[in-house]
Amino acid sequence: MTEDGIKASVLQPALIEGLFAAFQRIVAAYCLLFGVFYWIRLIGYFPGPLWRFDTMPVEWQIASVTLAALYPVAGIGLWMTASWGPVIWFICAAIEIVMYGAMGHVFGSRWMLVGSYILIALLYVGFRAALVWHARQTRK
Repeated sequence: MTEDGIKASVLQPALIEGLFAAFQRIVAAYCLLFGVFYWIRLIGYFPGPLWRFDTMPVEWQIASVTLAALYPVAGIGLWMTASWGPVIWFICAAIEIVMYGAMGHVFGSRWMLVGSYILIALLYVGFRAALVWHARQTRK
């Protein structure tokens, strides 16, 4: 067997697969950052009525606890490129889209955040479509 034959048999991930993994890890880093942000709110690190759990309104308590638990899990799943990571991220994104979009009168409007979640979701769908297209092209 020649050296060329050995090199040809080594499987390398396609460029789109590498880009998708990098995209997931960037989103994972933001998920971990948001998770830390919500944990800071829960433990009351900063002064203010919305920065301590016992002084928060009930709707903020529910949202903060839920997102403080889900964001780190989503970040870990995305970092490992596990199939459940994007599912948990979509749940977190949906919660915050409802919080800051549909219920902006309660939580405050943060349209830039809502727009970024929609953009990330569209990028995710685009990557998945490109991966399906790439898989079909390599089978031919």
